[in-house]
Amino acid sequence: MRVKFSYLLATGIAAGIGFWMYSGTMVIGGVGDSEHATPPPALRVSQASTETFRVQVERLVAQDRRAVLEVRGRTEAEATVAVRSKTTDDVVERPAQEGAHVAAGDVLCVLDKGSRQSRILEAKAALAQAQLDHEAATQLNSKGFTAQTRVAALQAQLDAAKARLIEAEQELEHTVIRSPIAGVIQSPMAEIGAQLEQGGICATVVDADPMIAIGEVSELNISEISLDMPATVTLVTGESLNGKVRYISPTANPDTKTFRIEIELPNPDGKARDGVTAVTKLELAAEKAHKISPAILTLNDAGQVGIRAVDENNKTVFYPVKVLGGEQDGMWIGGLPDEVVAITVGQEYVSDGELVQPVFETAEVSQ
Repeated sequence: MRVKFSYLLATGIAAGIGFWMYSGTMVIGGVGDSEHATPPPALRVSQASTETFRVQVERLVAQDRRAVLEVRGRTEAEATVAVRSKTTDDVVERPAQEGAHVAAGDVLCVLDKGSRQSRILEAKAALAQAQLDHEAATQLNSKGFTAQTRVAALQAQLDAAKARLIEAEQELEHTVIRSPIAGVIQSPMAEIGAQLEQGGICATVVDADPMIAIGEVSELNISEISLDMPATVTLVTGESLNGKVRYISPTANPDTKTFRIEIELPNPDGKARDGVTAVTKLELAAEKAHKISPAILTLNDAGQVGIRAVDENNKTVFYPVKVLGGEQDGMWIGGLPDEVVAITVGQEYVSDGELVQPVFETAEVSQ
């Protein structure tokens, strides 16, 4: 009976494997034959657990930082007065024109005087008669020919005549409407021939020197602003003016929780106009802060934003920080000690209180 070749092949392979195993020569996967070969994974994990983790660090030193607070708002004239008529009549003269600069007391409109001058003459005549009657009664009373009550009655008539004269003179003065402030006349004005009722507007005068820049400041920043603090205001029209804080609202807007502030801006040439969008920059008091790269920020287990640092015992510590502002080459943060060794690489792979091996960036570069 012939033996199949496959059986002979299988018997030969089995015999070879048995002999190889009996000889004791083994190849272990993951282990190199040379002296400097990479250790097996288990050995590498064991060695890593006994070595401290290396982190790159940088020494941060606090600097004086002068933050600039930007407040957006608009300009507002120092005063805008609608000059109204105190009597009723037609406009017969208008010495001033729209856009003209006027001083306090300059004539804006002249109304028809009508019969007001004749009323003054009538009041003067009545006053003269009352004075004669009072003088005569006083002389007679001194000689005992008239009663004191007669003198008192004529004195009352004399006072009434004086009052009527003053009233008539004031009524005549009311026909000349003058500007109460210095400024620029705003269009429109009352036209010649138009009738102005009592309380009607002859002209509106805008006093734009000084100009006021108004804005709203958050309740978080209002404590950093004080009266007379210098400010720089840039208008959307391109002008830039220097001024100072003249008013800070004592109460917040209940809807926005912001406080109104006013910046006084000298404006002798009138280049700043009323109602223009403005950006006010206020330089706040200097404070200690650190300038860092945003890349080193991390979160702790409680979700707080901060940085991880290394203490004097080479143990990691977490510092919560407050972001104060950003610039093109980094950001400013507060809440750190004046000097701190911050972890710049590896902060995400260590936990708080872990012993690490700090490597300063400058030392690593020099190697």
